[in-house]
Amino acid sequence: MRYATPSCLTALFSEIIFFAGIIGCAVFAISGALAAAEKQQDIMSFILLGVVTGIGGGTIRDLILNKPQVFWLAEPIYLYVCVIASALTYFIAHYVASKHRALVWMDAAGLALFSVMATHTSLMWNDSWLVAIAMAMITASFGGVIRDVMLDQMPVILEPEIYVSASVTGSLVFLIAHHFQLDSSLSICLGFLGAFCLRGAAIIWDLRLPKYKD
Repeated sequence: MRYATPSCLTALFSEIIFFAGIIGCAVFAISGALAAAEKQQDIMSFILLGVVTGIGGGTIRDLILNKPQVFWLAEPIYLYVCVIASALTYFIAHYVASKHRALVWMDAAGLALFSVMATHTSLMWNDSWLVAIAMAMITASFGGVIRDVMLDQMPVILEPEIYVSASVTGSLVFLIAHHFQLDSSLSICLGFLGAFCLRGAAIIWDLRLPKYKD
């Protein structure tokens, strides 16, 4: 019987991280393109909004962590994925019955994926849990902030609904699983589920944090 060697496991995990990042960029790019569909924009606006939503948060993360090169410059496939996903959305968005609902759920999936991936990336550069959580919040939300500002609408993170809290939850779940040395792939899945389920619950039941009252 053959057993996987540590080098094989490392290579497998690297592939999982890579494809999870690709999926996260695609999902967020689609959410940006759906936002353009709501505003009835042209195909170039779809691509622009999709790209800035897909890579915006990760770009800010890499700049803050002072990485040698921003991720999509090092591997342009992330940029290609955003462009293709945005362009495809332009041609199929009219088949989506409720564009706003699709946008909200795609954004939730992107939020969950980017929260976990950013936490993992941050741990590779800085072993502080607080820094990792901060990077998760920034990566998961700032692409959407850029999208909303470009569309001249209130950024979702400034709305009273649960959003950043979901990102923090996913990051914490991943960190706890990582602390107890669970399998890395399992830690990513648990972190994703933690963020996505909380955000999903907020969408379905309109859960909100209490507002400040003077």
